[in-house]
Amino acid sequence: MKKFVIIAAGGIGARMKTDKLKQFIILAGKPVLMHTINVFYNYDNNINIILALPKDHIDNWKNLCKQYNFEIKHTIVEGGRTRFHSVKNALKTIDEDGLIAIHDGVRPFVSINTINACFETAKLYENAIPIVEVSDTTRFVDEKNNKPIDRTKIKLVQTPQVFDSKIIKYAYEQSYSTDFTDDASVIEAWGHKINLIEGNKENIKITTPIDLQFAEVIINNLNIQ
Repeated sequence: MKKFVIIAAGGIGARMKTDKLKQFIILAGKPVLMHTINVFYNYDNNINIILALPKDHIDNWKNLCKQYNFEIKHTIVEGGRTRFHSVKNALKTIDEDGLIAIHDGVRPFVSINTINACFETAKLYENAIPIVEVSDTTRFVDEKNNKPIDRTKIKLVQTPQVFDSKIIKYAYEQSYSTDFTDDASVIEAWGHKINLIEGNKENIKITTPIDLQFAEVIINNLNIQ
């Protein structure tokens, strides 16, 4: 079955508090985004990689590829005003049936095992979303009150989220809603059941300066180059 991965890297990274896009920040000698693409290429060097980038930074990315001799084949599409619109733009480039993974560009530590489990589960059940357990005590807080929540019933959602191509493309024909916090919520709004699989704890999303510090520790421990 044909495999695709859409790497959503259309954000401007305001929380990173730097002029450089978070996906272009250097980690262990090269941009974060190159580490992310590398993982999927190492998983399957025949996977079709589609990269959604902000329009104004596409040339910057091409220059970085030349600077770092980055030669993994990938297709570039313009990102939209939200992640939803970026993914929708990328989906338009896919005209074959298969399985489509959608992954955050700033999650460079997803494991090969997690990627494989997502694809294998989606092959059987049409979608797969990785999650990890919450280790901290949790509380529900609103304007008037707060109360403890059973943390065993709370999970942290990761990417890649993998879908049958027909289902995800059809689901993305819906009008945008602020309720669409990830791709699973898009197909869930269309009436599909979500299938959860175990992710990997290292698969953090690098969005703040402290995340970058954690990333340095992880990359050193994993000995990633």
